[in-house]
Amino acid sequence: MANRIGVMVDSFTLGVMDGLDAAKKVGAAAVQIYVGGRGAVTETWTPQFRKDVYKKMTDNGLRVSAMCGDMGGHGFAKAEENPWRVDETRRMFDLTRELGGNILTTHIGVVPEDDKNPRRAIMMEAMAKLGDYAKDADCYIAIETGPERPKILRRFLDEIGKERVGVNYDPANLKMVLDEDPVAGVSVLADKIFHTHAKDGKMIQYIGPEAIYGFFAEGGIGDMRMADYFLETPLGEGDVDLKAWIAALDKIGYKGFVTIEREVGANAYADIETAVKFLRSLGLGE
Repeated sequence: MANRIGVMVDSFTLGVMDGLDAAKKVGAAAVQIYVGGRGAVTETWTPQFRKDVYKKMTDNGLRVSAMCGDMGGHGFAKAEENPWRVDETRRMFDLTRELGGNILTTHIGVVPEDDKNPRRAIMMEAMAKLGDYAKDADCYIAIETGPERPKILRRFLDEIGKERVGVNYDPANLKMVLDEDPVAGVSVLADKIFHTHAKDGKMIQYIGPEAIYGFFAEGGIGDMRMADYFLETPLGEGDVDLKAWIAALDKIGYKGFVTIEREVGANAYADIETAVKFLRSLGLGE
């Protein structure tokens, strides 16, 4: 069976070049790379750096599963910020293609459940534009799951009506933030799943996505401690039924990469190495 295991390079916390070496060492076939915040697509990703990264990837037998274009803050929820955010994302599509990929993932903010909430229309307008830009660049933009339940996100995507706008399916985010069944959500989003994260975790206490993602957007809210509300765990140690999740992805015909993301932990390399072995045991590796 072909190796469909990817790893998030930044999870190694070694920098991009050493992270690519680590990805090869653990046995991944592909990598997801974080572009960076505002301006990084031109300031960090210089022509020479792009060439160096591409060469390192190919020398290591790797390819891009996706690029991560998350720019922090409230995503595309604020109309006054969206002109520069949309322009920056458009440049990220070009970078993604130059590195041999065609999927760009991002957080867009929390899609409101109330269709009349004005924030929803603001987000929808931005994503519709990005859907057109993605098509022009022969790319796909994938919204990361977690801030809203799959049915809410599905309705949002259907109303946008752009074939190049879909989902980066992160099962742990759904479990940790919403206590949502990440297995059932696969069938809801189905054909809109462009990329996936392999991540595990558990909810400690429900507080709601507006509070959680507001915390990340604002850099902290009062004395709120994330550890009081959710816990990201090594793969296989949380509440995500990963075997059933993989089976659900197989059932809908998903053939893309399953990319390991590890955002916490004292020894990220060891956790990622163990995660690769775990995914191989589920039939994703060679």
